[in-house]
Amino acid sequence: MHSTAAVDAFDHWLRTDFVALNTRLEEAGAAADRLEQRLAQEGAALVRRIAEDDGRAVLAADRDTRYELLGSVGMYLAACRRHEVDAPHGPQSSAWPLATALGASLGVAPRFVFAHQAFCNRAVGDRIRTFTSFDDERTFIVHNALSGLAYRRAATALGGVGPLGASSPMTEYLLREALAGLDDAMDFGTTLSKNLDVNRFFHNIRPYFKSHRVGAAEYRGANAGDFAAVNAVDLLLGLCSPHDPFYQAVLTEKQPYLPPEDQPALRDAVRAEPLLDDFLREAEQRPVTPQLRENARLLLTLCTRHGAVSSFHHHRLVVPFLQKPASLLPEAGDLTSSGPPLDVVVAQLARLVDLRTARPRAGGFGARDRLDRLRAAAGL
Repeated sequence: MHSTAAVDAFDHWLRTDFVALNTRLEEAGAAADRLEQRLAQEGAALVRRIAEDDGRAVLAADRDTRYELLGSVGMYLAACRRHEVDAPHGPQSSAWPLATALGASLGVAPRFVFAHQAFCNRAVGDRIRTFTSFDDERTFIVHNALSGLAYRRAATALGGVGPLGASSPMTEYLLREALAGLDDAMDFGTTLSKNLDVNRFFHNIRPYFKSHRVGAAEYRGANAGDFAAVNAVDLLLGLCSPHDPFYQAVLTEKQPYLPPEDQPALRDAVRAEPLLDDFLREAEQRPVTPQLRENARLLLTLCTRHGAVSSFHHHRLVVPFLQKPASLLPEAGDLTSSGPPLDVVVAQLARLVDLRTARPRAGGFGARDRLDRLRAAAGL
């Protein structure tokens, strides 16, 4: 579907006045109440025009067009939530039916998610869509998006190994490609940790990613990890198991917040045999050839690197940029974007780090024994 005049007008507003209003509101002047109402009313009028003029056309459009529009409407609702102008019968409620219809047509949560900024964010004049004009917001979006693309590179490479087998020379190439992807993810995370201002992120960027209401339902906030590739790497390597009740809950909770094209990829990874199992079977049942030994070395290196990237993200991004500043507030309040209280979210993330680093944990699934067996069987 070609873009309509109403959709174009809304997109132009999101890239101009919407950004200016949010930035001014973050800088908190005396006219804040007037600016909040202007944000809500202008956006509502533009969304109402889309619904009334082009409602049928947008729902009949191709998947990418619908998903982009869902992100646009969701960004507006997220800004209303951030500035507390999202009462159930407020002026922005005209966006709820459109968001609900778009989400239902795509099989996703009817709200803005991080993929809308990372992977579905068309640049105009070198500018991607953001909530504010702060450089830190752009830094946060770009480096998390690049990390997501790096994980996609790794997951795509690992997904090609299964049909080739553990001792194929082509497998070596794919494992090296996956390793390069994880190295890039670490580099992007390191750059983000060095360049993002903690206070600006915590007080002026994070609030746009919180949960918000669409109709009668509250949907948890946008999370920079809402893409399938990181879980595909977990599963394809064999560090996490789809049979682990804890990890099952992680996948089930995340599913509605993934972009539509990621959902089949995640299902494929759940069904695939873990490479750790495949390599271990060949190394223990057949003579270990030089190629198998090299491929096993690369696989073990990949597992270590994946754990290191996950650990870095937790200890150098989650803790200093979210947990630590939250602890300095007199009351925690509505802090997280992920639904549960902050301490619950951090504990869940720490458990994922344990799985990805193969740290032994009583009563849980883990890969430590199989990693040790492969290292011994391959003579490494």
